Amino acid sequence: MSPATPHLQFEAVTKTYPGVNALQNVSFGVSRGSVHALMGENGAGKSTLLKTLSGFHPPTSGQLRLGGQTKVFHSTADALAAGVAVIYQELHLIPEMTVAENIYLGHLPARRGLVNRTQLHAQAATQLRRLGEDIDPDTKLAHLPIGQRQMVEIAKALSRGATVIAFDEPTSSLSAREIKKLFAVIRDLRDQGCVILYVSHRMEEIFQLCDACTVLRDGQHVRTYATLTDVTTTQLVQDMVGRDIADVFGYTARPHGAPALEVSSVQGPGVSAPATLTVAQGEILGLFGLIGAGRTELLKLLFGAVPLTEGTVKVHGQPVSLRSPRDAIGAGLVYCTEDRKKEGIVPILSVQENCNLSARSAHTRFGGLINDTWELANARHQVDSLNVKTPSLHQLIKQLSGGNQQKIILGRWLSTKIRVLLLDEPTRGIDIGAKSEIYQIIFRLAREGAGIVVVSSDLPEVLGLADRVAVMREGAISAIFNRAVATPEQVLAAALPLEKISAA
Repeated sequence: MSPATPHLQFEAVTKTYPGVNALQNVSFGVSRGSVHALMGENGAGKSTLLKTLSGFHPPTSGQLRLGGQTKVFHSTADALAAGVAVIYQELHLIPEMTVAENIYLGHLPARRGLVNRTQLHAQAATQLRRLGEDIDPDTKLAHLPIGQRQMVEIAKALSRGATVIAFDEPTSSLSAREIKKLFAVIRDLRDQGCVILYVSHRMEEIFQLCDACTVLRDGQHVRTYATLTDVTTTQLVQDMVGRDIADVFGYTARPHGAPALEVSSVQGPGVSAPATLTVAQGEILGLFGLIGAGRTELLKLLFGAVPLTEGTVKVHGQPVSLRSPRDAIGAGLVYCTEDRKKEGIVPILSVQENCNLSARSAHTRFGGLINDTWELANARHQVDSLNVKTPSLHQLIKQLSGGNQQKIILGRWLSTKIRVLLLDEPTRGIDIGAKSEIYQIIFRLAREGAGIVVVSSDLPEVLGLADRVAVMREGAISAIFNRAVATPEQVLAAALPLEKISAA
């Protein structure tokens, strides 16, 4: 199916920034009619390589070859003209425009200087049918779910004649049904002879979808597997992290103390039935449920980000009046949000400033002046103790990988006095090496006596971390299992909507 000479070739591609070698002499090729995985830890150079491919920035040295010809892309328009498209995790679409307008933005069909709406509608419908989508091209993009928006992004690439398509973590926000649909589309594109680059941290996706795999580590090419037939997960992990991770969770039992968090009959937006649960000092409670089950909504109620309509919350036995997050933080109850980019980090501030935001007020001098000595010492301590990879404390946090951003958010709370830690999808979009490090931070905090609630859509993660598992279904807690009896089958059954259980 694949010719001997790769259609897409990276030849000694190097990209340097001040103080950082993002890519160093990366060389590998991808053949037509192949889905080629690109793997590595956050910060390994995957995103930089995709940006080089997309024309976002040229390599410092080395070259790209397409069909045997050297290509130099000075812009994304150059790459698109050559048939190269990159579909990023954060889709580059305009919600206020129609589906058809998004697909053909930049090359709208025109007649006598005006957009030819009839032709636009027909062409967009053709592209959508090619992907098996029955979407009205005149629908505003904002009205579509994320899975269909992704199909619009793919249609946009195909409308430009793309034959080389790279996907960057495309399933991070998709349901199981949407993932199945996406995989069918990718396989169809492969069978049509497209070159597909696929970036994902999910091992099961790599083995299910991909034909070959290249691993990067610290900006360097580690290994390319021409086939994944005899490759194991352990091999890929060792290539990615440069060490053996025998047990990515490393769970060990620990003593539990008095209640750290007591939630009694709590209700509010997204939590339709009274929620009652207790988390002991030193305990990790996993909170599982399907998308829309109310997990994030419950955590925001407990953090004071959304007002309670009913119920009480106690921290270390003391009632907490949750009028705002300030009240929760003052009681030692802190929250790491699901969407770290929108609600967690402050992207225009440095690593140091992001690390110190929550504890700064407790360390000011002379009635409110920032204590520069404390700020520097605390940020350096958190960066060192959490093994954050950053060239400088003054680096903008938005330029760090997702895993390192998450560590800084944890460091922000570790700068305060934590009694209860609420973690919402703490490892989403993070590589396996960084996941292992974050798991160890969670276990350390539990050993030090914190009560911890972990929300995750990854069932093996919940079962690997938690002492007990609480399950939410349709805005209510449907079951709570001790670790010893929390099987995947039981937890999933408790999470499924009632009508699906009845139908089964």
